[in-house]
Amino acid sequence: MSQITIISGPERRRVWSAEQKRQLVAAIAVPGANVAEIARRADLRPNQLYRWRRQMKQAAQGFAEVQVQADAVVPMGSAIIVEFERAVVRIPAGASAGLVSAVLRSVKP
Repeated sequence: MSQITIISGPERRRVWSAEQKRQLVAAIAVPGANVAEIARRADLRPNQLYRWRRQMKQAAQGFAEVQVQADAVVPMGSAIIVEFERAVVRIPAGASAGLVSAVLRSVKP
């Protein structure tokens, strides 16, 4: 005779806020981070973290994270400083939109 187990209770599906997802994805982006350990501490499977990371990358296409520093010293007067992984672009306040657009497109990874 075989045995059948019936599970009758609420599903174990949890709802994660966007901020919680961002924090966990940021944690796996740290150099040397152990994804399996981070997932275990959050009671998740590692593939869930990878899925969230992929979804965030797809949603952010065309956008970049911006950090504003109040203590930045700009030697050439008013300017916007854009830092990429491999370049720093300083845009003077009087630059035309076309020039700025062309320069940023050329530096884009």
